[in-house]
Amino acid sequence: MNVNNDVEKLLNGEGLEVNDEFDSAPAEVQAVALRKTITYIVSAVIFNEKNEVLMVQEAKENCYKQWYLPAGRMEEGESIVEAMRREVKEEAGFDCKPITLVLVQEQGPQWIRFVFLAEITGGSLKTMAEADAESLQAQWWDQDSPLTLRGRDILRLIDTALKYRKKPWHPVAHPIDMCCHVVVQRLLLTFSSSDGVLWLLLGNIKDLHLPVAVSVKTHTVTWAANTLVQEAMPSSYYDLNVNTRGILGLQHNGRVPGKTDGLCFNTVVSLEHTGEGPHTSQPPLIESPRFQWYKVENPQLRDKIQQRITTGSFLPVHSLY
Repeated sequence: MNVNNDVEKLLNGEGLEVNDEFDSAPAEVQAVALRKTITYIVSAVIFNEKNEVLMVQEAKENCYKQWYLPAGRMEEGESIVEAMRREVKEEAGFDCKPITLVLVQEQGPQWIRFVFLAEITGGSLKTMAEADAESLQAQWWDQDSPLTLRGRDILRLIDTALKYRKKPWHPVAHPIDMCCHVVVQRLLLTFSSSDGVLWLLLGNIKDLHLPVAVSVKTHTVTWAANTLVQEAMPSSYYDLNVNTRGILGLQHNGRVPGKTDGLCFNTVVSLEHTGEGPHTSQPPLIESPRFQWYKVENPQLRDKIQQRITTGSFLPVHSLY
């Protein structure tokens, strides 16, 4: 493995293959199956030239006539983008294309929502005359006029997409078409010493690589790094701050139901000592033979990583717990 090349790929929004060797995982790892063991939700935030947002009126009995963003569950065999485009077409009448992912929300390993900023490419606004089981109609909302919402959770999604539209803070992010059979996190886990040296934590099973973790806790993205750090550095774990900064990219295929329904989140995590002392200028001691520190010697790569961390230039992830 060329560590620098792999890191560059992730920083550029590309993906890396996921094999069956995990650096942190429960004793038994089983493939996830969409709509059986895992649920993926897609949602689209679409604005017109007046910054009004596209809304749909629900036809479901439990939220009848209430309003929500075009959204729904992914179906077997779909890509994430295909699911988003289908939901917008079915519920709002428009054809669309993604501009970028703007937010990922998770409620444990079994429920994940992908929020897109998207734009219209064709079609027409769905009217009451076209009402069906998917929705009653669609309309543009100025966000000030009274509207009975199905849930106020979408206000965060709208606000995030509007802020990105006005001033993007991370590169355009699209799902990467690469297979994975479980939900995992690939970690670009960094430690910056006081003398300006940047270190990366690597796994060394078979060869050197950026570690991949399967979360066994409730927080898919925000907890996997904690579990891995605790395994690698048990004695110092409680004196460390493990900060999941955000997502560089996510990998999904989904073409073979039950076999490629998994996800790989490529995330940046920074590790810091919580206390002070001479030892805090050095990376924490690794106690597991499965891991080692890697010193980033390339100044351009080091600066690129540190700049992303300093500016917070990542796709955000939000836990609903």
